[in-house]
Amino acid sequence: MLAAGLWGLDRGGMWGDESVTFLVAWRTVPQIWRLVHEVDAVHGLYYLFMHAVLPVHPGEVVLRLPSVCAAAATAALVAALGVRLARPRVGLWAGLLYAVTPLTGHYAQEGRSYALVAAGVAGATLLLVRAMGGGPGRPGAVWWPYGCVLALTCLLHELAVLAVCAHAATLALARVPRAVWSGWARAVGVAGVVLLPLVWVSQGQSGQVGWLVAPGWDRVERLVRSLFAGPTGAVFWVSVLLLVAGLGARRVAVVACPLLVLPPVILMSVSQVRPLYHDRYVLYALAGAPLLVAAGAERVVAAVGRLRELRPGARRPPHRRPAVVLVGVLAVAFAFFQSFALHLDDRSPDHRPDNLAAVADLAARRVRPGDPVLFLPSVGRLAALTYPRGFRRTRDIALEESGSRSGTLWGRETGPGELRRRLASVDRVWVVAEPYALTSRWSPPDPTERAKLTVVREQFTPHEEYVRRGVTLRLYVRGTPVSEPATPSMVAPASPTPRPPMSAPVSPTARPRPGRW
Repeated sequence: MLAAGLWGLDRGGMWGDESVTFLVAWRTVPQIWRLVHEVDAVHGLYYLFMHAVLPVHPGEVVLRLPSVCAAAATAALVAALGVRLARPRVGLWAGLLYAVTPLTGHYAQEGRSYALVAAGVAGATLLLVRAMGGGPGRPGAVWWPYGCVLALTCLLHELAVLAVCAHAATLALARVPRAVWSGWARAVGVAGVVLLPLVWVSQGQSGQVGWLVAPGWDRVERLVRSLFAGPTGAVFWVSVLLLVAGLGARRVAVVACPLLVLPPVILMSVSQVRPLYHDRYVLYALAGAPLLVAAGAERVVAAVGRLRELRPGARRPPHRRPAVVLVGVLAVAFAFFQSFALHLDDRSPDHRPDNLAAVADLAARRVRPGDPVLFLPSVGRLAALTYPRGFRRTRDIALEESGSRSGTLWGRETGPGELRRRLASVDRVWVVAEPYALTSRWSPPDPTERAKLTVVREQFTPHEEYVRRGVTLRLYVRGTPVSEPATPSMVAPASPTPRPPMSAPVSPTARPRPGRW
């Protein structure tokens, strides 16, 4: 897992959410504290953590390195669960399967908190299994590590609290005694008390996920396919069959099945009323799939061994031979190479929703010193903040106060009246726009954003246009607008149509692709 995470870690460009991590982590602790009271409280602890990590060597590699280490830790914890619940080779297979799953590799290389949350849930699950088996000393002594890890994980992202439901189902299926229930309830209660302030603050910031939509069956299919080392073909169907076989391994199933099923099902169900679902919010549930697949493979091996023992003259049971371990490892390697194209594609910056470095590079080559720049919507300013060299000596004509001083993510813009006055003094302006922002269907609720659209459409004419990774860089010059955006001779050839973003599509009236949760 560590090798897969380090492979291609420096992609040469951050995307929007990673840039937020990078920019916020560079703020002072008081500035971060002020920000999380206004927005993004759900990531407050992660920002403080990255505030301590990033000064080691500012850049994309260090930004993503904690996620790589967390993914490696999760693979080790999955293996430890397999060893404890079954046998060492089940743990080995499960840990390797987790490491070669494309979805795991994707978030292992992202400068966000999701890989750390997955590691925390896996650690809490292992501590739960240990506590269920009892331990030395006072009864509460085996539960306080579980409570601490659970609380810390939920503070990293509060939707990790759904793992508590999975753990409760595990206790119920295992039919543990009342003393175990009592110790677990106390640990969960303490974690809940610690989490309450975060829940209280984040409820007022629910607009951050206003871009999400209710998941349909297509999202269910996508999640199911992403659980395995091979999302298509023979590897996928063999994995499904082995997972079903693994349900018969009771010790593994009572732990892995609730973890795999309950968090996504609960979040998808709630999202039918209040959309909150995204695959990354339940990444930690993925740990259940390799455990069940490995347990299913162990059951198949055991069944074959029993059949071989019935043959006359049989000596050593084949299922106990060391070669069986090697065959399982080779099968995992085969699954990895079957999905190698997905892993390779994921190391490209174009596989993320946007590439801010490419946008800044385009601006550096096209925008002249002193030219005014207008970001439409204002979230596009992340490219200039993350890669300021690309926008050197340009003028951000709408900015009133920087993000660090205003306690916002990308700064506070001036009001509509002042913006109109500023635009009245220029004859040309570059617009950095998201694709949907230049369509007639987009109607932003913010008055400043509406003023940008109105003034640009009524007082300026498109003159040049460039497209890079779905972001449009268009030069407007003052004059009577024409019916067409520009004549073919005035429009530079656009880059090929970018791949669809991994996040859900944004409706024309929705808040622009922030992805802050």
